[in-house]
Amino acid sequence: MSDHYSILGTISGTSADGIDLAWIETDGRTVARFGPAETASYRPETKRRVLEAAARKGTGRDDWPEIAAAVTRDHAEAILGFLATHGLAPDAVVFHGQTVWHDPAKGETVQLGDPQSLATDLNVPVIGDVRLADMVAGGQGAPLVPVYHQALAKTLVGEDKEPLCFLNIGGVSNLTYIEGDNLLAFDIGPGNAFLDDWVRKHGAGDYDAGGAIAARGTVDEGRLQAALTHPFLAEPGPKSLDRYSFSGEFAEGLGLEDGAATLLAFTAAAIASAEKLLPRVPRLWLVCGGGRHNPVLMKALAKLLAGDVVSADDYRIDGDALEAQAMAFLGARLKAGLPTTFPGTTGVSKPVVGGKLFTPGT
Repeated sequence: MSDHYSILGTISGTSADGIDLAWIETDGRTVARFGPAETASYRPETKRRVLEAAARKGTGRDDWPEIAAAVTRDHAEAILGFLATHGLAPDAVVFHGQTVWHDPAKGETVQLGDPQSLATDLNVPVIGDVRLADMVAGGQGAPLVPVYHQALAKTLVGEDKEPLCFLNIGGVSNLTYIEGDNLLAFDIGPGNAFLDDWVRKHGAGDYDAGGAIAARGTVDEGRLQAALTHPFLAEPGPKSLDRYSFSGEFAEGLGLEDGAATLLAFTAAAIASAEKLLPRVPRLWLVCGGGRHNPVLMKALAKLLAGDVVSADDYRIDGDALEAQAMAFLGARLKAGLPTTFPGTTGVSKPVVGGKLFTPGT
């Protein structure tokens, strides 16, 4: 009988819109129990500095150590509060850190944060550096979640729905294609990042709540079609990108609402273009991440994709907690000596066990 571990997974995505925390009990193959999950906020100053650092696209690195310290502090506070609230004592905490730069072509990925310091602050073993082993072995270092998607598909969805795709729409959009033991995954293109940045730039909030701004606009078809010629969209997977690999500058000169409509249409069309890169047309698309809360985007996807498009929540999958749960699952796989990334998910040469264990006070 395999060992089960109680693990707290944490992650803050490229949008830096909060620290997701989720507890699961797992042996790294299936999930025995889903525990509590929540999202904690970064301090406003931390979020501002993270987004500024990410926008520099790998340059201007002098303040990275300061930002890393702030990210670690905010995580420690969030984790300690979470554990106290729920009365939990984990076997380990998985600390993904805050991505500010990802350039697989140069073999570089940067997740700010100090796992050793966090382990000492929490007095709990911390698993960090979850992407590095994959990149050292020639992989893209992303996406990491597919092996967890596969576990969820088997336990909560059912093989009769395959082939199916998990579609995560965070700052970046990515998918996992599942058909039996066949696992294929890649980053698609922008997720919510374009629209968030556009709305923020125009002083209309931090994001387009419910897609209301985009819904009032008119898509500029000429600009949309030109933007869809971006070569990344046609490249076969595995492939990965940074939050700023694409530019939303093609919407410049449009008004707030028309620009939002055009950027949302691009996000949906980019996702739809990935369908032809898959072995077979998926019967089902399970949408996770913040994008599933945008009904305008969901409607656009339903119109463009051949399969059924539903929120992952419809299958009792917590679409907000999924990536943090996945981090916990990867931590259990590390402890069990099981691989976390595969040739079909990151392009790595052979299956790799990712992550490094940091113990308190060492």
